[in-house]
Amino acid sequence: MVDHSLPTKLVSVVQHNDQHGSSVPPIYQSTTFKVGSLEEGASQAYDYTRSGNPTRTVVQHQLGKLYGVDASQVLAVSSGMTALDMILRGLVLNNSAHVPTIIAGDDLYGGTQRLLTHLETRNHARVLHVDTTNYDSFVKLFKQQPQVDCVLLESPTNPLLKVADLPRLCKFIKSTNPGCVVAVDNTMMSGMLCNPLHFRCDVVYESATKYLNGHHDIMAGAIITRTPKIAQDIYFIVNSTGCGLSPLDSWLLIRGLKTLGVRMYQQQHNAMVLAHWLENSCGFLKKSKKERTLTRYVGLKSHPQFDLHKSFNSGPGAVLSFETGSFEHSRRLVSSPKLKIWSVTVSFGCVNSLISMPGKMSHAAIDPALRQEREFPEDIIRLCCGIESIADLQEDLLEAMVDADIVELRDEGRIIYNKLNGHLASNTIGQGELPNIYEEFFGQNGIKRHCLLTSRAKL
Repeated sequence: MVDHSLPTKLVSVVQHNDQHGSSVPPIYQSTTFKVGSLEEGASQAYDYTRSGNPTRTVVQHQLGKLYGVDASQVLAVSSGMTALDMILRGLVLNNSAHVPTIIAGDDLYGGTQRLLTHLETRNHARVLHVDTTNYDSFVKLFKQQPQVDCVLLESPTNPLLKVADLPRLCKFIKSTNPGCVVAVDNTMMSGMLCNPLHFRCDVVYESATKYLNGHHDIMAGAIITRTPKIAQDIYFIVNSTGCGLSPLDSWLLIRGLKTLGVRMYQQQHNAMVLAHWLENSCGFLKKSKKERTLTRYVGLKSHPQFDLHKSFNSGPGAVLSFETGSFEHSRRLVSSPKLKIWSVTVSFGCVNSLISMPGKMSHAAIDPALRQEREFPEDIIRLCCGIESIADLQEDLLEAMVDADIVELRDEGRIIYNKLNGHLASNTIGQGELPNIYEEFFGQNGIKRHCLLTSRAKL
């Protein structure tokens, strides 16, 4: 049997059994489901949408395809933070014998930090933070604890784009303490680029609000587990609290998943071109080996963990960040009225491009003193690339940088001068634009140049 690629699997939705033969799964916008008799009611698949709904079942099948598991190992819930909450309540906080110990990274999504702080201040959990991208530091902290009940991992981190060695960390944790719950937030990569279940982690979760849906018109969370038993333990809490994904949001997520492959490719292409342009043309790069890189993107060879990330991910994703070197200039850039395409908003993974200052927006929930302790740059700007023309994205950002007095254009825009660090370079806007389809296959002069057009089948 042919094993189709992920993009093909996600486009094909065959799990629904519609009596009218609809090509698109219908929405079962119903709270309750009729039973034929009391005897039949006990065995039928659906009775109350809080416990299960046919539309939610279809999206869980699709998410299972994304991670190569059965639908019984997948749960769709109301948000990414709900996913983490359900994982912790279903697998970690259910032990009344002791206060569980959780180890998490030091560069976390602000909402994750807020939830962990809430649990710790109420003595529901003991939370320890460490740079999970430093393997030796992590191992040292782990071994110092009498017992570690859970480890939360993210890679790459957001927005500092630090890479944790997920395969190595998971191997160490499971060989040292098999009972420790290893949960991975895979939102930055999505199941399209990385599958942490291959590294023996227990549960992967995503904010499906981001790449999986891709249009920022729903909030959703996806939980994918290593075994059906783990999923059942979490489902008990999901069912009890009623946070399963609604029928309409499930239907919209099914629709979004169909285009995940093409969206992710275009978004990564844009991010790759933009990151190189920021470094080479705009001058946001380190001047010496001792300095840290100013443009942070795991797709750049200047990233200190480029090879590590590439070793277990099939792509770099579409989130990057850069530092201007000045908080005030970064603030002026993000606040510039010249920004027409880049939307100033939190979140990422959308078809349209987003820009933000994490320290003032998505990570504002983290105490400023804690951000300083973790060497969080207050001037950092996060860019989340969409699917627009890369030349348009560059031009829009450049106008805002000029307006913010960060760069100056010379020689009729052919040269960019960085006024903050003195870098001078050619402006390469538009050089990464995808070619016209005729030019790609036939060349500018109409000459065949694509291998598919020149090859002949051997009969």
